This record gives sequence, C-alpha cells and structure tokens, in this order.
Amino acid sequence: MKIPCITDESLYRPEAVRWRERMNLLQPVGDVVVVLPCSMRKPYSSSKSHTIFMRATKNIQEAILTSPFGVCPREMERTYPIQSYDTSTTGDWSKEEIDVTGECLKNYVAGKNVIAHVSGGYREVCEAYLDDAVYTCNDGRTTSWDSMDNLKMEVKKYPRVKTKEKRLKGFRSIARYQFRTPKADLLIPEGTKAVGRFTRRMLYEKEQIATLSFETGLYSLNLKGGEKLKEIGVNWVEIDFDMKTNTLFNPGVINADPNIIPKDEVVILRNNEVVGVGKAVLSGEEMIKSTKGVGVRVRHRVK
Repeated sequence: MKIPCITDESLYRPEAVRWRERMNLLQPVGDVVVVLPCSMRKPYSSSKSHTIFMRATKNIQEAILTSPFGVCPREMERTYPIQSYDTSTTGDWSKEEIDVTGECLKNYVAGKNVIAHVSGGYREVCEAYLDDAVYTCNDGRTTSWDSMDNLKMEVKKYPRVKTKEKRLKGFRSIARYQFRTPKADLLIPEGTKAVGRFTRRMLYEKEQIATLSFETGLYSLNLKGGEKLKEIGVNWVEIDFDMKTNTLFNPGVINADPNIIPKDEVVILRNNEVVGVGKAVLSGEEMIKSTKGVGVRVRHRVK
C-alpha cells in the first residue's frame, strides 16, 4: 500500500513517527557512516544514483536522508513503510522538515564519524545538526565525477566492515525495528542463515525461526521464533484454553502486551508455554477489552 507524503503534516503520520522513534533502537556498524540523499525510486538501491553511490560505499554503513521518515539505514530500505511512501524529491526542505530529520540523523550517527555526500536541503540538514561531518559534494551534483572521486577518497580512510558482520547486523536491525527493542537481537542468533533469493527463510541449527518477507521486509514467525519472542518478552498474548483452530477470538484472551498494534507478529502463550504464533488483528488493549471478534490470525500452533 502506497503512503502519500506530500505536505509537512506527513511528518506526523503514525507510520513516520513510529519509524523515527524506532530508529533510536538501531546502531550503525563500523567506524563511519556515509549520509546519502533519498531517491524517488524504491527501494533506493534500484535507482540510478544509488547504484553509483554503492560502488564506493560497499561494506560501509550508509544512512539515507528522507522526509518525512528522517533516516533510513541501507539495511532497512526494503522494510515497510519506508519502501512504500511517495514524496517529492526536489531537494527543497522546510524548516520543520530540517529540524525533524536532523534530530533523527543526529541521534542515529551519534559517536560515529560522518561522510555527508549530499547537496541542497539534505546538506542543510547535515550542516544544522552534525558538528564534524566531512562533505564530499561541492558542486551540487552528488553523482558527478568530482563528487564521487571525493567520496571514494574519504571512504578509503576507513576499514570496510566484514560482509558476514554487516549482514547479521542488518537482519538484527530489522528485528529491533519490528519488535521495538534491542533485545530482539536474540531472534537472530550468531550463525543464523538466510535461505532464498527473494523471501528468505531464517534458519538456526537447521530449524526455521522466521520468514523475512520480500514484500514487506518484516519477519513472520515460526514456533521456534515464538520461543525467542517469549524470551524477549514482547508481543505476547495469553490464553487459558486449548486452542484448536487457527483463529484466536478475543473472548479467549486473558491478557496481552499493551504495546501490540494491529498487524504485529505475536506469540500466544498458555500457562507460560508457547502454543502458537500469528498476526494481531487488534491492539493488545483491544484484545483484552473486546468481548467478540478476532484478536489474532494464527499461522502456526502446537497440535
């Protein structure tokens, strides 16, 4: 579903506010962050400009500036809702856009060296909120030969992150965003393998934990992933009966994580044991209060 973001009011859409808040849970990998402008085409890496940028920034942490979402680390570019919004990319930014985006960027890159490969309004954001960034675009054209030569020279000053480390960090960043806690790293243990070209099956010790959707860039849990989610302590739904179907109705819910929102992945518990996983239809508070209707669409359950 496309998300239109045309006016400054889009800064306060629930999807944009939630995205910026959860970016505070993510941490860049490596010694330096390269800040880049966004593109009309999504995911950004499919655009002509980012194809050029990525030749210089391989295995370096990239952060893409965009309004109204603030900042998008490269590993998050296929994750909903950042892969589904439409906005103008004229390069002209309002004061409100600069302030909201700047705060998000400042928090994300805190403590890291920054190479800002930006121009126009994107540069205004960096100059207003970053103290010691190095600017590599001095002609207003980020894809020009001179700008790209400057970027390559600056990037050479820093060690590249190992591919394995960067990939693991990326998978964990998605988990942190989706389950709104750094503890979600537990969902993707060291040694987890991603199998598949598009939609990926996340395997640990030959057992599937979750599926990473190509369409949404979010995880769908298997029962093993439900065990991990229980350990993390979020998105739980408690029942007191023997579940026999793949639909959990609200009258059967005795308690739920109040932070659950519709479409969240949840783990269903009975007597503190995992009995199922699925997708929330209502918020956690609504599940508790409702006396009718569906609370969770169950994907897998213990039989």
